[in-house]
Amino acid sequence: MPNYIIAYHGGEKPASPEEGAAGMARWKTWVADLGDAVVNPGTPLSKTQTVSASGVSDGGGANPIIGFTVVSTETMEQALEMAKQCPHLDMGGTLEVAEMIEM
Repeated sequence: MPNYIIAYHGGEKPASPEEGAAGMARWKTWVADLGDAVVNPGTPLSKTQTVSASGVSDGGGANPIIGFTVVSTETMEQALEMAKQCPHLDMGGTLEVAEMIEM
């Protein structure tokens, strides 16, 4: 069964520690609801840098990745349905979903 990466972009920071804790609780519930499909529940990322032929720049471009989750499911459509339930969307963020190709 193929793996899919769900990449997190953007989103608003919680206004308070309580709001942050509530958001984390929703995220943990989402991951638990994914069940056996979870390969990597989530990895947050620190500041990004972009490497190009002309050098290295800070910031990761217009919409840097801030973390990712990996799920295993039979189709892209199933991975997209999982992503649609992610609470990161409620925080104003977006998600990018891609099949991970084994080489």
